[in-house]
Amino acid sequence: MRARSRFAGESYRLPPRVDVPGSPPLIVLAGPTASGKTALSLALAGELCARGITVEIISADSRQVYRGMDIGTAKATAEERARVPHHGLDLVDPDQPFSVADFAACTTDALTGIAERGGLAILVGGTGFYLRSIAGGLAVDELPWDTAVRADIEAQLAVEGLPALAAELWRLAPTRASEVDLRNPRRVVRALEIARLRGDTPLPVPRGYGRPVLWLGLSVDAQTLRDRIRSRARSQFEAGLIEETRSLAARFDPSLPSFSGIGYAEALAVLDGHLSYEQAIAEDARRNVLFARRQATWFRRERDIRWLDAKNGSPLEGALSSTLAYLGALNPAT
Repeated sequence: MRARSRFAGESYRLPPRVDVPGSPPLIVLAGPTASGKTALSLALAGELCARGITVEIISADSRQVYRGMDIGTAKATAEERARVPHHGLDLVDPDQPFSVADFAACTTDALTGIAERGGLAILVGGTGFYLRSIAGGLAVDELPWDTAVRADIEAQLAVEGLPALAAELWRLAPTRASEVDLRNPRRVVRALEIARLRGDTPLPVPRGYGRPVLWLGLSVDAQTLRDRIRSRARSQFEAGLIEETRSLAARFDPSLPSFSGIGYAEALAVLDGHLSYEQAIAEDARRNVLFARRQATWFRRERDIRWLDAKNGSPLEGALSSTLAYLGALNPAT
């Protein structure tokens, strides 16, 4: 079925319609770190609200779930959250475990509320597995888990270090290893737990979201993205990242996996005297550049993404046009 929106000069082809209660219209906004996803989500929400459309934003960032980790995760500010309701932020303390299954459960609750309020959801973030778990309906609750196996792996991590775990993951499940951030202890531990329990078998079959989803992605050339990453790293340190890390380390064990995140590890190294201020900024940027490359590899597998140029001019016009066409196709009588 092809429906034409009266709001925009483009068409949007819908798959067979299957609406499920609790599944509001969903825009997925993806892209590498520092590509401008947060800014675009806020701008798009503002334009839609001005047209009388209720919009709420859900963060799909695996680090923004931690309370107190604000500067280093580039969370939306309190002022920005006051403009548009946000979900998926500040869900647990840095010493609490949080999995993609936890994210899916929290997000499902948020989506149900948005649907009840007659709203549109914008799922925005760079954690590809989080995005896919919702938009693709991955049955993450079916992934195996075993507390004894998890405890054994965490003990091995403490004794042998992350490289040993990564090597075992490559041996047991090379497909999973190629998709996991091998610098992230929490993700490597979880991936290895699954690999020990079920090997390199595929993920559960996606169930689908329950209604059509519009995927939008921000595309930025490599040099521009590197420049943005370096600028953001410096601005975060100048905004008080070291002080934020010092405060967190006074309350929580800095050896926790949450402190291994980009920015916090470098800030801890400054506090411990292992890196200078400038060295920490450079290392933060270097790690984020590598992270952005891994994100790009992940998102290339999402064939439904409509890519928007986030370098030359504002991507808002294209995002708004696609969104209005999508909504017009969902409600052709409007």
